[in-house]
This record gives sequence, C-alpha cells and structure tokens, in this order.
Amino acid sequence: MKMVIRFDHVSKRFRLHHHNRTLREMLAAPFRKAHVQEEEAFWPLRDLSFEVAKGETVGIVGPNGVGKSTILKLIARILEPTSGTITTHGRIGTLLELGAGFHPDLSGRENIYLNGAVMGMDRHEIERKFPAIVEFAGLGRFIDMPVKHYSSGMYVRLGFSVAIHADPDILLIDEVLSVGDAEFQRRCLEKIDELRENGVTILFVSHAAEAVRAVCSRALWLDEGRLVADGPVDSVVMQYLDETWRRQEGRPTVAHKGAHRWGSGRAQITAVHLLDRAGEPRQQFHTGEPLTVEMHYRAAERIVHPVFGIAIHRRDGVHIAGPNTHFDAFEIPFIEGEGVVRFTVPALPLLKGLYFVSVAVHNEADTEIFDYHNRMYAFRVLESANVGYGLMRLTGRWSLSADVGSEAGRYAP
Repeated sequence: MKMVIRFDHVSKRFRLHHHNRTLREMLAAPFRKAHVQEEEAFWPLRDLSFEVAKGETVGIVGPNGVGKSTILKLIARILEPTSGTITTHGRIGTLLELGAGFHPDLSGRENIYLNGAVMGMDRHEIERKFPAIVEFAGLGRFIDMPVKHYSSGMYVRLGFSVAIHADPDILLIDEVLSVGDAEFQRRCLEKIDELRENGVTILFVSHAAEAVRAVCSRALWLDEGRLVADGPVDSVVMQYLDETWRRQEGRPTVAHKGAHRWGSGRAQITAVHLLDRAGEPRQQFHTGEPLTVEMHYRAAERIVHPVFGIAIHRRDGVHIAGPNTHFDAFEIPFIEGEGVVRFTVPALPLLKGLYFVSVAVHNEADTEIFDYHNRMYAFRVLESANVGYGLMRLTGRWSLSADVGSEAGRYAP
C-alpha cells in the first residue's frame, strides 16, 4: 500500500522567552536595551516516526500541548521540523485554524479565489467549482460580504467547503469542526465519509473522542511529544480516555485496566480481530457481508464450562445484540493454556453506521467475569445500494392479495 505521509524521527523545538515588564522597566525601556531571559526550549514533538497509507483516516488524540496541531502544520509546511524528515505525496487541503488564510477585508467570494489558489487550484478550476463551494457553505446571501463580519460558524463553513472542493489527496482537519452547528457537522461527517471512500487520506485532530471514532479508523495517541499508542481507533481512544480518567482521579496507571476492561483475570482475552470472508482483519463492512469476531484467550489454570460472548452497540449506545456460547448451546468443556474462539455472522444485517463490539469470558453461572472488554473494538458498515432504512436489514417475502376487478388486481402476479 502506498505511503503518502512519512515522519522519520521528527522533532520540533520552540524557544520560550520571558520578558521582564515591570512598571519601572517599561519607563526605562526607551533608555536601555530590554532584558530578555531565555528559558528552556519547548519540544512539542520528540523523535516522532509514523506512516500513513493512501486512503487512511487517522485521528490524533492527546492532552493540550502535546504536538497534535504541530503535526498538521508540519505536514502543511507551515512549520519546518527542527530535526528529522517529513515526506508527503499529493495535493494537501487544510482546515487548521478558524479563518486561517482568510483576509478579513476581502469578501467571501474573493477569499474563495485566494484560498483556492493557495491550495493549488487554477482560476478556471475555481470558477467551475465556485457554485458548489458556495452551496455547501450555505453562504449565498453573504458571499460578497467582507469575511470580518462573518460569524465563527460561517468562517468554518467557508473554509471547509474550499478545502474539500480543492480535491485534495490529503486533508488536514483541526479542532475547528466543533464550531459549526449540528446540521453542518452532520454534513461534514457525510462528506468526510465520501472523501474516504474516494481514497482521500485524512488526518483529524479533535478533543471529542466520539468525533474521532466517527471519522477515523486509526488513531495516534501523543503525550509529552512522543507517540504512546498507534492502532485501531477505538482501542487507542479507550486507552487514552482511561489514562486521562486515572490521572484525574489520582489512581495509579495500569495498562488496559479501568472503565473499559475488568475481570478477575483467571482467563484473559489477549487479542480481538474483526475478520472478513477471507479471514483478513477489517474495520469496514457492507451490509450482507460475513463478519467474524475472533477472540484469542489465555488461561493459566483449567476453567470448566467457560462462556464466551460478544455484544454489539451502535455509536449512540443502542444495544443491538448479545450472543454468547451458552445462549447458542455451544458447550466448551474446559479451557487451559491458549486458544481461539470465533463467532461468525454469515450475512451482516446492520445498515450504514458506526458500531462497537464488546467481548467477554465468564463462568457458567455468570457469577465471575474473567475478562470483559467494554466497547473496545469498532467497525463501520458502509452504505450499500437497495438495503432499506433504519437499523438493520430484515429479510422476508412480499405478497399481494386483491380482488380481480380492483385496480391493484390488474398488476397482481
């Protein structure tokens, strides 16, 4: 798979300066050189290496000041690295800061031409796409008004519309999507889905965990300028949130233990994979495709009649299903050592949306949970043609009974 972004041992340093500005010094400033005390340099990124493949949608999470936005600015060449190398391939579209690149005294129309040129579009391309840009931004009445009179939401709508209509190969999105109203955010997420299906690579920074889960399939967790975790979005976000909660509550840090994983540990689920028809790991499926949930386990002692189960929740928390080996009369006499348990859905009935999988193993009486992973694994069902509306696809047969002389009867088979 082609790599379109590569960070190779990248570090970024900013110099911090402290200016003494007492009243006496301010009065004396015209007569002597200002005293500037240089403080220790600030490193938002330290020796960072990662790669992003064409078509990936990657979220970047972490607390303030850990270098999330710095990564995007380095990719966009707004900043240059202090050390290391950054390689990118393709046209880059950016939505990094509210109103970034807008001239306040120019109209929305003039700023479209200005920003479009910055993003690599020529005048003919901008003219051709201008109506679509204005329509998506919803600024028809205000397009000839100076943007200094725009609200923050209008700024974001215009900036996002220009960025996506520049046909970028790589789209960089910072926290600014949180400024728009609910309807605009919905349309943005739909557009991001469309761009992703068309092979656009997206890097997304947000403090909203649900937004990262909704948009991304993979996540990078940064802390103190270093990469802490890189993997499937739900797993990484859960680790990050768990660590955040532990720090807030003053609890000791224990990897993978907390609000999203618990149990006695006598048996442990060591890995979970969502597999397609060919047995390959995937996070995106179409309605009607097979889905296998594969659970690897380890038991240090013999455990008689264990029960393995899964649960599927929609992104808004609606519980879809919760099959387990006991309900399905699939008896496991005992487990000891390592092994694998699989649950296969021959034809996935779920419709378009984001879903989360929980997995568990407990004793037969359901009085001891050995290991429970609460909504730690995400998958997305993509839009499919002619599958209906709602939560899931129901299979069934249609029939019609009507009098021969009725209007309906003339068309009855």
